Amino acid sequence: MPVHNSDIAEIFNRIADLLDIKGDNPFRIRAYREAARTVAELSASLAEMVHAGEDLTRLPGIGKELAAKILEMVDSDSLSFLRRLEEEVPGGLVDLLRISGLGPRKVRALYRELGITSLAGLREAVKQEKVRQLEGFGAKTELNIGEELERLAASEQRLKLATAMEIAAPLLAYLRQTAGVLQVEIAGSYRRRKETIGDLDILVTHAENARVMQRLVDYEEVEKVVSQGATRCTVLLRSGVQVDLRAVGQESYGAALHYFTGSRAHNIAVRRMAVKKKLKINEYGVFKDGQRIAGRTEEEVYQQVGLPFIPPELRENRGEIEAAARGELPRLLTLRDIRGDLHAHTTRSDGQAGLEAMARAAGQRGYEYLAITEHARLVTPANGLDADGLRAHIRDIDRLNERLDGILLLKGVEVDILEDGSLDLDDDILRELDFTVCSVHSHFNLSRRKQTERIIRAMDKRYFRILGHPGGRLINQRPPYEVDMEELIAAAAQRKRFLECNANPDRLDLNATYLKLAREMGVKVAVSTDAHSVKALAHMDFGVWQARRGWLAADDVLNTRPWPELKLLLNS
Repeated sequence: MPVHNSDIAEIFNRIADLLDIKGDNPFRIRAYREAARTVAELSASLAEMVHAGEDLTRLPGIGKELAAKILEMVDSDSLSFLRRLEEEVPGGLVDLLRISGLGPRKVRALYRELGITSLAGLREAVKQEKVRQLEGFGAKTELNIGEELERLAASEQRLKLATAMEIAAPLLAYLRQTAGVLQVEIAGSYRRRKETIGDLDILVTHAENARVMQRLVDYEEVEKVVSQGATRCTVLLRSGVQVDLRAVGQESYGAALHYFTGSRAHNIAVRRMAVKKKLKINEYGVFKDGQRIAGRTEEEVYQQVGLPFIPPELRENRGEIEAAARGELPRLLTLRDIRGDLHAHTTRSDGQAGLEAMARAAGQRGYEYLAITEHARLVTPANGLDADGLRAHIRDIDRLNERLDGILLLKGVEVDILEDGSLDLDDDILRELDFTVCSVHSHFNLSRRKQTERIIRAMDKRYFRILGHPGGRLINQRPPYEVDMEELIAAAAQRKRFLECNANPDRLDLNATYLKLAREMGVKVAVSTDAHSVKALAHMDFGVWQARRGWLAADDVLNTRPWPELKLLLNS
């Protein structure tokens, strides 16, 4: 079976977690985490690189020892070091780290004091009120753990969009190579670019006698065939993802694509419009008096009910049908609109590439500017900068800008919002920057009121500009902190502050609902990658998709502007 980059990254992260629980050397733990990030952000397949005999040690953060482990994983689909480590530390303890508020030290205590080695064991201990009896926990912590366990149970079956794409890409390429196949498209929440994906709904059209259903069954990553027929096949991949393949005639392709893209609420609303016109819409077409009158394309389907084409990202029944009927759908943001990236890190803090490498990579993407926003001093695991370190960094950027051609490095910082709402660096150094990204990296468990007040106090600071990853979530790992986001957006509007749409596939923060609200309240958004490597600059795709889900047009986004115009806006 082929080994994906995500498989290798997951194993390296698992090793780091187990070493962390064990209390191992923090530098060793960090090395595995950086390696995991390198692998996850790599566009080329590591398995293919290994088979081609390429030198893996040329990759950032991959030394001889880690390269050997990658080779072992590709060759054997397993890793002996991980097996030995799981003999020392039960592997199920890693799952406990997914609970917000449970760090390695508390996980160790749960294991040593209560013998807990899994989420199921933790759930039972919470039920019996044993956790509250441990030193450093208490009844409130136990209650929070119980709520987190419920949240995890609800999200376990959904993949992050980026992971789904890694699984889907080779499968699509494989199906498109089938003789007689004409069109292949993934529908569902995948096509709507939702943050998480439940399964893959694939539509195909093909010539007569094409063996596309058997072709799917023969795919090397199929673990189980659930059902197989002439026009539909359902399989489970070894990754656990269910794939539903449906074959339709070309005359029905648009109708089927519309039907299976959804969302359900959007489709119902469209069908209600059709009923008023005495039409029937289903996955086979648009029918009048029993005769198909449209369905070859999605545009035809919408035209029959008097609507223009509605982009898939908007199909959530959140006002898009009414806006389309009024001719008021926004011209959604595209990747071509982006002129630069306003959040990136280099090796000066916790990034994996130097200033010049990041600058040239941004230039190759056609950007006019790239903001370097290293972490401030509070984030010590990320080598955060104090005032003196930041001043030296500013000088390095100035010197590099003198010899760069076609790309401008902007001088920024990702400064921490402290518990009391102050910023982690003083005005004396912040005034020397082009702008700041201000983020919450600690005290996630404050009450909704205290967290909201904390961030609004920070917005009142003179050099506050962009609120970074405003909700603080990590998809399927950490929920957003409790905060009144509507109040934050209103405060940003009043103070002429800006919000970030963080394009990191683990974050995609803000969510689409609040992006739409920001647009409605006139708050501009920075669509930024938070890149820690050259490869991660490509995550801008995810940010654009998220922005589109939030109804954002180019004018709603800060970094669609040339630098002179953006500079005026940031300083207004």
